[in-house]
Amino acid sequence: MPCTTILVGKKASYDGSTIVARNEDSGNGEFTPKRFAVVRPNEQPTEYHSVISHLSITLPDNPLRYTSLPNALPDEGLWAAAGINEKNVGMSATETITSNARVLAADPLVEFQPAKGAQGQPGYEPEVAGGIGEEDMVTLVLPYIRSAREGVQRLGKLLEEYGTYEMNGIAFHDVDEIWWLETIGGHHWIARRVPDDCYVTMPNQLGIDHFDLQDAEAEGRGYLCSSDLRSFMEQNHLDLTLSHDSDLGPGSEPSHTFNPRHAFGSTSDADHVYNTPRAWALQRYFNPRTGSWDGPDADLVPEADDIPWCQRPERKITVEDVKYALSLHYQGTPYDPYGRPGVPDLRGLYRPIGINRTSQLSATQLCGDLPQEYCAVQWITFGSNPFNAFVPLFANVDEAPAYFATTDKTVSTNSFYWANRLIGALADASYGSSLPHIERYQEGLVPQTYRVLLQARTAKTSREEANQRIADITRALTDDVLDKVLYEASMNMRNGFSRSDN
Repeated sequence: MPCTTILVGKKASYDGSTIVARNEDSGNGEFTPKRFAVVRPNEQPTEYHSVISHLSITLPDNPLRYTSLPNALPDEGLWAAAGINEKNVGMSATETITSNARVLAADPLVEFQPAKGAQGQPGYEPEVAGGIGEEDMVTLVLPYIRSAREGVQRLGKLLEEYGTYEMNGIAFHDVDEIWWLETIGGHHWIARRVPDDCYVTMPNQLGIDHFDLQDAEAEGRGYLCSSDLRSFMEQNHLDLTLSHDSDLGPGSEPSHTFNPRHAFGSTSDADHVYNTPRAWALQRYFNPRTGSWDGPDADLVPEADDIPWCQRPERKITVEDVKYALSLHYQGTPYDPYGRPGVPDLRGLYRPIGINRTSQLSATQLCGDLPQEYCAVQWITFGSNPFNAFVPLFANVDEAPAYFATTDKTVSTNSFYWANRLIGALADASYGSSLPHIERYQEGLVPQTYRVLLQARTAKTSREEANQRIADITRALTDDVLDKVLYEASMNMRNGFSRSDN
């Protein structure tokens, strides 16, 4: 699943919160309807069945309540995407990432194998279940963890036992820490703690660029991994780090650090069009004066293979920054598909971050300076990010407002998902005339809804009532902008004529 992720450590954010944000994008030619949900303990399955891999897993009998953003239609399974549980632990799964032939030959992905022939007949072979994947991970992990580190450990054990059929990156966070886990082949994995004063950019490519194997095997202060990672790497010659043993003094040991991108990742021509330009655009936005980003003498260019996994931002990062960054379509560069100046062949050359087929954007935010019942906020929106607006919702609730929770296959303005899809398609078709309406919508919705959240915290009032008030404001402003962009798109229809019938 093509996606883009941003992680923000507590010393890099504006209010000391940890922030995990991800666009969930559908595959080419697909638009997957999503909804916001609260899963209560009695609604969590005790026997989990994966639709894609046909895998069955018995789950613990003590689940926590949690929020999620599942698929609205059940044909491909839950795909719970992102959420926060009642212990204020967040999870986002997953960012599809890349690998290489050496890894996949040594530890093949665990893919579902359908039955062959007819049961009872000669040559019959029963089906073989696959491993776990994006469809499953939030449901299997988030209801059972009480810290970000526990999330890494639980998912790591599941990966080692059942395997996975795809390469994925998964984020976990609590009020203190953010951890990022990347799957390696079918059964192996690595995880790194995000430095508190840094942010991370992840664009569908294996991202971690520094790993301390010695720490992962010992105290695990900043790194964790599957138990046999060292022997797996040695047996399959995966570590491409150049050795400088001759420089070591007497009694010194070789370094235990390596670059996972070289060992487990990829640097293909496709990466240079689809993946690395997004990391370039994000870090160009958060660190505009840290080196040069544009022109023939730039320090880092869109197709660079050494764009850092994490960076210290030039100023503290807000939720508005995260939303804008995950809506980027290369504004201010020759690559903007909506741009006018420059060389026409460069427009749309690279895959935008804010793409047409985004299903949902979620930013889970956990602030340790607030009372536990009010510290967890899940920001959500649906559809194409250049044309939508973020909405904050309290996560520690028992029920989700119908406007966000009700989505089905029928297009309806009663659904925030479908309203956003309509707005995006209409505004794109009339970009110049619709953009002012979109900007006013975005500038108006966020402060009005965020004010409700702040007032509820101050007055210690009902979180469910605050969420419903936010839903009412959101619907009113969303209906209004839909009316405006519908008018602009209608005026741009090709069969218009200036002479009036009056």
